[in-house]
Amino acid sequence: MRNPLSKTITEIKPSGIRKFFDIVSEMKDAISLGVGEPDFDTPWHIRDEGIYSLEKGKTFYTSNTGLKELRAEIGNYLERRFEVSYSPESEMLVTVGGSEAIDIAMRAMLDPGDEVLIPQPSYVSYEPCALLAGGVPVIIELQAENEFRLTAEELRAAVTPKTKLLVLPFPNNPTGSVMEKKDLEAIAEIIEEHDLFVLSDEIYAELTYLDRHVSIASLPGMRERTVLISGFSKSHAMTGWRIGYACGPEVIIRQMLKIHQYAIMCAPTTSQYAALEAMRNGDGDVAVMREEYNGRRRYLMKRFADMGLECFEPFGAFYAFPCIREFGMTSDAFATEFLNAKKVAVVPGTAFGSCGEGFLRISYAYSLEDLKRALDRLEEFVAELRERGK
Repeated sequence: MRNPLSKTITEIKPSGIRKFFDIVSEMKDAISLGVGEPDFDTPWHIRDEGIYSLEKGKTFYTSNTGLKELRAEIGNYLERRFEVSYSPESEMLVTVGGSEAIDIAMRAMLDPGDEVLIPQPSYVSYEPCALLAGGVPVIIELQAENEFRLTAEELRAAVTPKTKLLVLPFPNNPTGSVMEKKDLEAIAEIIEEHDLFVLSDEIYAELTYLDRHVSIASLPGMRERTVLISGFSKSHAMTGWRIGYACGPEVIIRQMLKIHQYAIMCAPTTSQYAALEAMRNGDGDVAVMREEYNGRRRYLMKRFADMGLECFEPFGAFYAFPCIREFGMTSDAFATEFLNAKKVAVVPGTAFGSCGEGFLRISYAYSLEDLKRALDRLEEFVAELRERGK
């Protein structure tokens, strides 16, 4: 029988994150610090609006681009919070989460052989999406000494005549790293010089603790080169609603819409009405959750310092990326032994790229009580490893 499978698909590796989740789900009294999902429930007023839309029979398709009122409110929000302006009619598309937006942006922009610069460690979907779109992923290995920020020197060294697209994944999953305005200005010059485009994944934009998030699209000359991708999963605790959006030049959005029309039709109608309420009345919810995450972040950093575990201070998202190189173990070996010995699941840094070797991703999207229990176990484990190494 002829092989029914695509070679491209079969050569893509499964997500490195899932292994530990599957184990911990079967382990009694285990604690997971691995899931990149808010532990907050979606705020009630947002849920109510989704429920109310069902009660009113609003269960039909919306426009392919999404509810007109929702697109208008997204535009107001982006201008209010991040000083970027888009036309709801022609430069915006409501998607099934930010993940769909990443996929269709790459499919709309890439021809076979086009190179896509992907800074790593970073979210697991960028490289597979580039491959599925016929692109050639080119990995830029970010450095701990630079707090895993993309530098102008690293970008310039990676550009070739075939480079078309730069993925800009900040605030970053898994490191918690952010790019400040001065960092973005330095790489913007190179982007213009080499006539590149940018896929700016800003799903964690509201979870920035150093200062207000700066979008590269707000810099001179960058708006026409950037597809800004975001959504409601992290900021408004709406992961299961699967609602996101993409904004960018009309010439790109129009082609993304074409793929969206054929593959999806429209984002879930109920979720769109809930998202509309989130945009209109959700700023206070975001502020409360941000402050809670920030308290957990500070707690993690203190505990790492107390146990002598090296970790640069993350100023975005809800992850820390501690270094475990001192123990002479791979990230996978450390995470596996830690899970088996102490029943705590963390994610090896290598799940986010080979340059994550020697690091762990620890999510603080968990209660302080769970964090305390897990970090007490980590402190015990680290002490035992140090004793063993004497």
